[in-house]
Amino acid sequence: MSLNYTGYFITPIYEQKIDKWIKPLNKACDKHIKEARKKDIPFIKKRNKDFEKNLKDFGLSAHSGSLSGLPEFKEIEEYVIKCSDKILDQMGYNTQGYKMFMTEMWVQEFSKNGAGHHEAHIHYDNHISGFYFLKGSNKTSYPVFKDPRLAKIMSSLPEKNPWDTTFASHAIKYHPEPGTLILFPSFLEHGFPIDHGIEPFRFMHFNLQAVRRTIINK
Repeated sequence: MSLNYTGYFITPIYEQKIDKWIKPLNKACDKHIKEARKKDIPFIKKRNKDFEKNLKDFGLSAHSGSLSGLPEFKEIEEYVIKCSDKILDQMGYNTQGYKMFMTEMWVQEFSKNGAGHHEAHIHYDNHISGFYFLKGSNKTSYPVFKDPRLAKIMSSLPEKNPWDTTFASHAIKYHPEPGTLILFPSFLEHGFPIDHGIEPFRFMHFNLQAVRRTIINK
């Protein structure tokens, strides 16, 4: 039997390796991670008191404030905005009369004591989201993307090999190296499984939105 098929409703995930940013951005992010850890101290102290045990920052994630607009992050911010414009165009959207904005940009680092993670979620009211990985290895956590087609879960058939990426896959696991930039539609559900704290895991987040120029000019 010879059948031809065309792949419709495909969800793209864009990836690029940019090593030149690893060292300067890690250095720039150090102080922001340090500040984020300081903000967690009151919670950590209260939790230790409640549980009568020194849990340190177990299960937490140091989450910086906004990095958008800061000069040390200007190059990557402008590049991600440019790439996001191109992605929407390649996906077939008419973005004439729209301007791309970085709505959120921050850095986070999972706890060195383990159990850092992110439950699966989407970034509503945005069009493009992404990560730039600064620290990580095959011993750290990683992003997992879930099939956005909700009706597909009606199929209870098992996959031939869950480790292979096929049309039957319900989730895709990425194991990016430091220096990897990943961009994807914001509607794509994603999360990070529990990290064991064996090695540092640090990455930047991006959320972008295309806004009508008529709204901007009001």
